[in-house]
Amino acid sequence: MYLFSFQTEWSKLQVKLVDFGLNLLIAIAILIIGFKVVSLIGQALHKVLEKQKLDESLRKFLQSVLVSMLKILVVVTALAELGLEMTSFVALLGAAGLAVGMAFSGSLQNFAGGVMLLVFKPFKLGDFVTMQGETGTVKEIQIFQTVLTTVDNKTIFLPNGQIINGNITNFSHQETRRVDFTIGIGYGDKYETAVEALKEFISKDDRILSTPEPFIGLVNLNDSSVDIALRVWTKTEDYWPVYFNINKMVYENFDDKGLNIPFPQMDVHVHNVR
Repeated sequence: MYLFSFQTEWSKLQVKLVDFGLNLLIAIAILIIGFKVVSLIGQALHKVLEKQKLDESLRKFLQSVLVSMLKILVVVTALAELGLEMTSFVALLGAAGLAVGMAFSGSLQNFAGGVMLLVFKPFKLGDFVTMQGETGTVKEIQIFQTVLTTVDNKTIFLPNGQIINGNITNFSHQETRRVDFTIGIGYGDKYETAVEALKEFISKDDRILSTPEPFIGLVNLNDSSVDIALRVWTKTEDYWPVYFNINKMVYENFDDKGLNIPFPQMDVHVHNVR
C-alpha cells in the first residue's frame, strides 16, 4: 500500500515537473522571441522617427521609452507563463510609479517641457532669444533644461517647464529684421536736409535691403529736438552692424551737412526785482 502511494505521488510529481519544464521552455522562448521582436520594433521606430526629422536626443529618448516598456511587458508575460501571480506585481508597480511621479513632479514638468521644445522647436541651437527674463544664445537644449550663453559670456540654465509656459522671443527665427532709429535734429535745422543725408547714408550701406523700402518720417516734436524715425530692413545677422554703422555716420557727418545733434537744454530768465 505504501509502495502504491509512493508511486502515485511520484507520478504526480513527474507530471508537475514536466508541466513546469514545458512552461519554463515556453517562458524562455517568450523572452528570446519577445526581445528579438522588441529589437526589430525599436529599429523600425528609429527609421520612422528619423524620417520625421525629429531632434536626435528626442528620437533616442522616445525609442528608449518604447523599447523599455515593451521589454517589461515581455518579462511580465514570461513570468505569468510560469504561473506567478502578476496582479499584485502590476498593482505594486503602478503604485511605485505614482509615488515616483509625485516625488519628481517638478522634474517631470521640466521633462515634458523639454519634449515639447524638441517637438515644436520654437528655437534651435545658435538662436538669439529672450525668455524668462534672460537674453542669450542657445547653446544646449537638454531634456530637463536649456542652456543660454549671454553676450558677456555668462552661462544660464533655464528649466524647460518654465520656458514652455512663458513667452519666447526669438530674434534669429526670421531671415530679415527691421532696424529702428530715432534721430534728433535741432529746431531751425532743415528737415529735408536731414532726410537727404539719411538717404545718402542708406545708399552707402550695401547690407540695407531695398525691399521692404526704407522709411523716413518726422515722428516727434520734443522740447529740445525734432525727432526723425528711420526704419530700414536687413538680414538678421547684419542687424547690429547696420545699427552701429548708421549711428556712426550720423554722428560723424551731420555737422558737415549743417545739422545739429541736440541735447537737453533749459532757458533761465533772471528778473531784477527791487
